[in-house]
Order: sequence, then structure tokens, then C-alpha cells
Amino acid sequence: MALCSAFCPRISTNFRPKPFSSFPSKPLLSLSFKVFSSQATDASSQDKFSGRVGFLGLGIMGSPMAQNLIKAGCDVIVWNRTKSKCDPLISLGAKYSSSPEEVAANCDVTFAMLADPESAIDVACGKNGAVSGMGPGKGYVDVSTVDVATSKLINEHIKARGALFLEAPVSGSKKPAEDGQLIFLTAGDRSLYELVSPLLDILGKSRFYLGEVGNGAAMKLVVNMIMGSMMASFSEGILLSKKVGLDPSVLVEVVSQGAISAPMYSLKGPSMVKSQYPTAFPLKHQQKDLRLALGLAESVSQSTPIAAAANELYKVAKSYGLSDEDFSAVIEALKAKSQDTA
Repeated sequence: MALCSAFCPRISTNFRPKPFSSFPSKPLLSLSFKVFSSQATDASSQDKFSGRVGFLGLGIMGSPMAQNLIKAGCDVIVWNRTKSKCDPLISLGAKYSSSPEEVAANCDVTFAMLADPESAIDVACGKNGAVSGMGPGKGYVDVSTVDVATSKLINEHIKARGALFLEAPVSGSKKPAEDGQLIFLTAGDRSLYELVSPLLDILGKSRFYLGEVGNGAAMKLVVNMIMGSMMASFSEGILLSKKVGLDPSVLVEVVSQGAISAPMYSLKGPSMVKSQYPTAFPLKHQQKDLRLALGLAESVSQSTPIAAAANELYKVAKSYGLSDEDFSAVIEALKAKSQDTA
């Protein structure tokens, strides 16, 4: 329990942003915002953190993330709509508060990992929401996957209380969350990003600072749009290989060793061949992210026909009762379609 307490001095009532001189004065890339890719190599990661940390939302991602903070020695207060999900963390040393407002009021920094935009807004801004417990010297880090408008709305409510806001959606599913190997796509108050970098380094393997609020949400939706489309195409390939008399297990090996190799294929493929879908990233969340990504594309008049087709497939899979299965179960929707046309 010494690691986090040794991580940094106690937070004062006001955040003390680090000078920006440790970063290049010019953009690293010719984009409309600066991108900082960092692990434990930039100056901010050398800072230390020993303040109290709140964690709201203890689902398939939030629970292992909060657990890693506790194991690192952090002083953590947790909340979840279903209190029983807090019990394993309480047994590890976490404290419990009965509302998001109480968590935020008693913590220096509060993390939130919620399932969708509606939940993120309700937990932050609803009755007894975290916003009511925020104030100067506090920070709110939303690691949920939401749309740009939702992130900006929560930011406005947090800033109105004199607190700081950072959106930090994560790339990675259950296993990376358990192993502390997530990728954080952050945007918002730079001083808060620097302050919580040591915590992000406990939870993840890399972090990107993307500038103003909305850029983190947009990046996450683009990433998950690509992932959902890849899984749909991979599913088609598995079924086609089997239909023409090939061994789909061999297909998985071939794909995993070629130019189109991706960890997702070698990780999910063997189970998919066996029609097994242990949930690491629920299918309903993948479909939600595709829906939000299509909305993002529509807002800038960008055509996304492949993602749109994939989204329809995930919607069919949901209609077959596969919402809580892993998103790789989308292959079952293709199987059903094949049977319908046989």
C-alpha cells in the first residue's frame, strides 16, 4: 500500500499546474490540436499523487480500474447504482459513499466510468450527482465513452462549479483494464491532465492529450467505429471460409500472421470458431459506439457506408438477444441471416 502514497505530496485546495515549458512550443503534428503521446517519460508523469480518489461506476471496466488504484495504495471512495458491486472493492480497502455527490465532495479527483451518455449525464448532473459535490480545487475525470455533445455538457456543469474537467475515454476492454494496459484519450483542462497522469499511468500503458473537450470523445468513437467494422468483416470471413470447406481455425492463424494481423483477431478468433463469446466488451456497447460514431460523421457530412452497414448487423444481433454477449457474437447475426436465406 506504499506505492500511491509515495506517488506524490498531498493536493492543496487549489491545483498547481506544471509549467508547459517541458513540452514543445509548436504542434507536433499539423492538426487542429496538439497531441501528446506519453507513458512515464514526460515531466508530468514524474509528479506524485496522494489525494483521495473517487470512482463512480463499477461495471466490467470500472471495477478492475478502481481495483488497480486500490492495489497501488490509493485512498479510494467508490459508488455504484447497485451497491453490491462495491463490496469486493470495499473488502480491498475502498470506502463507500451513498451518492456521486458525496463521493465528489469527499475526493480531490473523481473518475466516472458509465455505460452510455444518458448514464454519464445523470451521474454527473442529475439529482445527487457529482456536480453538486464539486468545487474549486477538485477535478472530474470522465473515462466513459460518450458523444462530443455529452462531454461538453458535463464539462460546462463542472466548470460552472469552479472545478476542472478532463474527458479520458479508454481504448481497451476487460483484460487490458485488469492488467493496467488501457490507452487514455484525454482532452480538457491541461493542469488536471498533468495532475492525474500518475493515476492514468497506474491504469494504462499510454495516454494522449488531444486538446479541447470533445476531441477525446471523437477519437474514441472513431477508434471503436473501426473496431466494430473490423469485427463484422472478420465474422464474414470466418463463415465464408467454413462455407467453402476451409478450416476457420487455419484462417485465424493465417490472418494473425499476415499484414492484416491485429491482436483482436488472434484473441477473439479461436473462441468465435467454437461459437463462444466470453464478454470482454458487451455487444450493446459496441453498437452504441457505432451509433454515436455515425452521428459524429453526420455532423460533419462525412460518408461512412461501411460503419453504417456494420451498425445494422449489430442491431440485428441485439434483436437476437445477444446484447450482453461479447461484441464478437455479432457473427451469430450473420449465421442467422445465412439460415434465413438457405
